[in-house]
Order: sequence, then structure tokens, then C-alpha cells
Amino acid sequence: MDLEQQLAKMREDWDARARENAKHYVQTAQTDWTDEEFYASGEQTVAEEIKTDMTNICQGKDPKQMRVLEIGCGAGRVTRALANLFGEVYAVDVSGEMIEQARHGLRHHPNAHVFQNNGKDLGVIPDLGFDFAFSTIVFQHIPSKAVIENYVREVHRLLRPGALFKFQVQGYTGVDHNPDDTWVGVSYSDEEARDLGERCGFEPRYRHGAGEQYFWLWFFKV
Repeated sequence: MDLEQQLAKMREDWDARARENAKHYVQTAQTDWTDEEFYASGEQTVAEEIKTDMTNICQGKDPKQMRVLEIGCGAGRVTRALANLFGEVYAVDVSGEMIEQARHGLRHHPNAHVFQNNGKDLGVIPDLGFDFAFSTIVFQHIPSKAVIENYVREVHRLLRPGALFKFQVQGYTGVDHNPDDTWVGVSYSDEEARDLGERCGFEPRYRHGAGEQYFWLWFFKV
């Protein structure tokens, strides 16, 4: 399967998941989410992964003065929580079906802007100079290291110097990956994650969870 076929399959599979049960496929902890529960789970993610890390993320800036980028927004679960905290949020997802649901959920948040992208770059995002980028439970589903690396390079292009890209990759390396699988993506060892950051122009300052499904990376733009 070549890259364009992989990207088409990612889009088709995530559109199908969105039509079947978007909230469940975005956050698999439950099958039946109410809107209130779904968005509360996004607030919990931001409380645990953003609000506990504001020194690295804000670097002295007022959150309300910050412009934030989110990769893989799905139905807007975390996007809405980010929009409640930061001044502006721009978010992308490969699935047009997910983006439609995100737009509906964010209709009362004019500071949140969501875009369907092509699954490999951020050309749909205006180059405004972003203060922080975030992605959670997204790259674990991407079946191509080339796609992930291109995303990391694109985030580097859009961030202001010194800004942080905090995100997860699949750290469990014990599974042979099927390139046709858009649910269980490619994995990274600790060394591979560090090398990825350095190749893309980042300082990979912190890493947590190597060997686990939720391998967190803190990449600061050099």
C-alpha cells in the first residue's frame, strides 16, 4: 500500500467510525457517551495533561493570549476544553465526518477553528505563529512513520521559536504492525522518539512512558 492509499484508507476508516459512533471511537472508555460526559472527559484530559504543565506550555504567557494547535481533534472532545482555556485554538482531523461533529459541538466557541486536512500535513492551517501544539491518542492510530514525521515537521514550521509540541506516540514495540491497520499504528522506541525530534528541529527535552501505549513527548522548537 503506497502513501496515498494509506491516507485514503485512514480517511475512509475514520469517516466510518464517526458515522457509527464518533464519541466512542474518540474516547473508547465508554460506548454510550452523553454530550456532557464526552466534553467533561476532554476537560479532564486538559486538567491532567495541560493544567499540570503550564510552566512548560505557557512559558510566562497568559493562556488567553496564546494561539494553540491541535492535531487529530476528532469530534472536538479536547478542542472544546482547549478553547475554554486558551485564546485561540486551531485543530485538524483527517475525517470530514468527525470535523462536522466537531463544528457542531464547538458552535458556541468562536475562538475554536477546525479544519479537515489531508492526513499528512498542515497546509490548511494559516501560518499565524502558534504558541503551543498538542495531540493526544492520535499518533497511536497512524500506520506510517513517514506520515508522523511529516506532521512533526509541519508542527515545527508553524510553532514560534521555543514553543512546545506535547504529544503521544505508541511506545509499545511488542506488536508487529500491519500497514493496512488504521487503529493500531506504528510504535517508537525511546531512541527512535528522540531521533525523530532532533531530525525535525526540536529539542526532545522530556519523554515519559517509553514502552507503553501512551508515550508522551515534549518537543521544544529550537
